[in-house]
Amino acid sequence: MSHDTLAIIWFGLWGLIWTIYFILDGYTLGTGMLLPFTAKNRQERNQLQEAVGPFWGGNEVWLITAGGATFAAFPDVYADMFSFLYTPLYLVLIALFIRAVGLEFMHKDDNPTWQAVCKWSFFAGSFLVAFLFGVTFANLYRGLMIGANGYEGNLFSLLNGYGILGGFLFVSLFLLSGSLWIQLKTSGQTAVRAYRISRVLAGVAPAILSLFLLATVNQTPLLDNYSEHPVLWIVPVLVLAAMLASAYFIFKKKIGYAFASVCVTIFTKMAFGLIGMFPNMLPSRIDSSYSVNLFDAAGSKLNLTVMFIVALIFVPIILAYQSWSYTLFKDKILKENAKGYQ
Repeated sequence: MSHDTLAIIWFGLWGLIWTIYFILDGYTLGTGMLLPFTAKNRQERNQLQEAVGPFWGGNEVWLITAGGATFAAFPDVYADMFSFLYTPLYLVLIALFIRAVGLEFMHKDDNPTWQAVCKWSFFAGSFLVAFLFGVTFANLYRGLMIGANGYEGNLFSLLNGYGILGGFLFVSLFLLSGSLWIQLKTSGQTAVRAYRISRVLAGVAPAILSLFLLATVNQTPLLDNYSEHPVLWIVPVLVLAAMLASAYFIFKKKIGYAFASVCVTIFTKMAFGLIGMFPNMLPSRIDSSYSVNLFDAAGSKLNLTVMFIVALIFVPIILAYQSWSYTLFKDKILKENAKGYQ
């Protein structure tokens, strides 16, 4: 394969790894955001801790993989991304720490104040991770302030209207995913409260998604690729169809189908953005000549080839292991038997 072909393949894999992370960690982030509102006592908190406990660490492996793949396949993008977006990515790291502390130390002490602090830390860390990643990817779609002297923006320039809307889109999708996961994994009042919340989110998430797609038309160059290749319009159609399907299944109380529909929504939404960005990975809002594209940023042909072979071997192993873990912990968690995070 040629260098350009390998670069395109790795662009697709790069986007796929990020998408898998958002699908898998989305429901754990959503569960974290919902914990203070769906769990009213220690046993119910134990239920939610146990609902994500066996999975959240494995899900975050995909975040590490996304960073590693960026570094290895597109070193220039890695260097520029962690320079241009240093502040939001640093805040994501801090939020991941806060989230982990809240989850793992929640019941290390019976003091109500301690438990309240950990509960809200789990909430705050989960919210910030979801929101900041939404802001980051929305700004990638919109274009960064990259000029002749490098990045000319700051954290506040990232917090523009479109970026904030992208942040709330991620939050709403992950909340919906989390509310459905809670229903799939628990029983009793936690599941009942989660269902009530999911009914509200079934209206809120599609509304925010519609606003985001409308804003994308007006504020980003993403649709240029779609105009050149009209067959690609099937992707945004699938985004909306999957989102509406999730709402339909929620009101029909077909929670498994609703959860699958939300996963498809996240997948197609990411595909929509990445297809629109192609071939740029760090688009410039100032002048397209300053954009960082995948062909210039990709590593050597040998590097991409070796990594591709490694990915073909190990990615299926990781997927098989995670599938096994979901099979192993498939049973619903009862309030009286919940032991919390172990």
